[in-house]
Amino acid sequence: MKKEKDKQKQKNNLFTILIIILLLVIAVAVISYMFFTIKNKKEEEEKITYTEFLSDIEEGLIESVKMTAGSGTLEVKYIDRENEDDVEKIMIPNSQAFIEFIHEKKAEGIDVHLSVVPSGFLAGLKANLLSIISTTLMVVIVVMVFKMQGLGDKGKVYDGVQNKSKVTFKDVAGLQEEKQEMIEIVDFLKEPKRFLDMGAKIPKGILLCGKPGTGKTLIARAIAGEANVPFISMSGSEFIEMFAGLGASRVRKLFEKAKKLAPCIIFIDEIDAIGSRRTSNSGAESENNQTLNQLLVEMDGFETNDTIIVLAATNRPEMLDKALLRPGRFDRQITIAPPDLNGREEILKIYSKEKKLSSEIDLKSVAEDTAGFTGAELSNILNEAAIIATVNKHEEITMDDLEDAVKKVTVGLQKTSRVISDKDKKLTAYHEAGHAIVSKYLETVEDVKEISIIPRGVAGGYTMYKTNEDKFYISKTEMEEKLISLLGGRAAEKLALDDISTGASNDLEVATKTARDMIVVYGMSDKIGPISLRVDDVRELEFYGTEIEDEVGKEIRSLIETAYARAIQILNANRDKLDAVAQTLIKKETITQKEFDSFFE
Repeated sequence: MKKEKDKQKQKNNLFTILIIILLLVIAVAVISYMFFTIKNKKEEEEKITYTEFLSDIEEGLIESVKMTAGSGTLEVKYIDRENEDDVEKIMIPNSQAFIEFIHEKKAEGIDVHLSVVPSGFLAGLKANLLSIISTTLMVVIVVMVFKMQGLGDKGKVYDGVQNKSKVTFKDVAGLQEEKQEMIEIVDFLKEPKRFLDMGAKIPKGILLCGKPGTGKTLIARAIAGEANVPFISMSGSEFIEMFAGLGASRVRKLFEKAKKLAPCIIFIDEIDAIGSRRTSNSGAESENNQTLNQLLVEMDGFETNDTIIVLAATNRPEMLDKALLRPGRFDRQITIAPPDLNGREEILKIYSKEKKLSSEIDLKSVAEDTAGFTGAELSNILNEAAIIATVNKHEEITMDDLEDAVKKVTVGLQKTSRVISDKDKKLTAYHEAGHAIVSKYLETVEDVKEISIIPRGVAGGYTMYKTNEDKFYISKTEMEEKLISLLGGRAAEKLALDDISTGASNDLEVATKTARDMIVVYGMSDKIGPISLRVDDVRELEFYGTEIEDEVGKEIRSLIETAYARAIQILNANRDKLDAVAQTLIKKETITQKEFDSFFE
């Protein structure tokens, strides 16, 4: 994302420079025109005519005449001028005729000295200065326009045969089903004749969907590496230009390059930049429409025997134009989901190969604590662990380093230097103790792994839970108990301190959203019924009745109030444990899972 922003910033800077140069050209042209016009007008008012000059020669008033060859310019010096440096400049219509005239007058006894000098480089440069400046500036403008628009070949090519650092399926973990789906693509690129003889048509395009960091680009490059074919990579934003037609031209050049390199793979990252639904608007959207139209034409224009596979990636497939997704263009859509527990463990093993890990490291435990993490996020955790180990001067990455890295990524940077008052420390301790104790008595909530009142990021403290399994579906009971757990902190504040604080703001926000989703998205309300109220336009709610919004609001409030009352009930029944955990937190600041469980033995 940063790279794309840098490219756009560079284009904006070039455009600004272009405008400045254009203004400079206009300014130079205007100033030069005014200067030469005034100068010439003044010279025309002061200089003598050619006829008067010839008369002065005949009368013997001229001392010397210097003529610049090729220019027809005379520098005339008069006799008896007050200022000896005064020189008249006169243009003559015919240089040869003038020279013959001077020779005739010398023969008649008139003493006139004539010298002819060749025209020098500086004289020519001075005479043509305006033309040279204007031409130079225009050349600079043209070069910058071409550079800004990038009309040359686009698309980075990775040679699948000669590239020693090529990516293969061995470098991709956690995507077993997706890799199996891609094997037939690899086989087609390796042996296209075997498929064509059978009458099979391999898909022209495959769309990879998934959240950022799930490995869409990685698996695309792995296909090229396995098939040993060139891999042409471009980002959707590289097609977007400020002038009409340039994006479409770039699409044509991309496919021309692919046909020359076939068999090969074209990979377009973030295709939603050019593949979003077409509109009838003008300006930039009209240019995007032309670019998309050209892409559609090109994907229709090559045959299956061209052995060109178009792979594209996006995290917003719902934004794409329907014409792009029809069979014959992007025939298949493969969703790249975040890896499961086993997938995360395999990904951690791959990214830890170049890291100095201690023998005590349990990557499965790390995988359990990172449910929902993508491959890129797991790689970042290992990198942060290496940095933490280096800062702490460890010879190897320890389990503590890895756990600190997980906390740093999930919760935020630990702020040990922040000075906290005793009042705030007590409030935070009871708040986090409330979360932990309430969660302990809820069957569906994960076990507490760690409680801390040391600030991290924007949080004054945190309660971490142990994740032992991946969940693809969440029951109504789980969501209701999640509400109770979220409101445990606010309930503990009210019960123990008879006051509430702003520390529960994020808890309330998450709880309200969860309750709203239960009613609006998942249809879990007994009163409203199993219907989805998720709408793009508020006016669509009219189909459900005029009082639907009030009913939704009442149901959300009922869920929150019920959860809050349940949290108060649990803490009242376990007030001694709440005080004990809070006091321990005030003293030690951090409680581990083992220490927390000891309060319930």
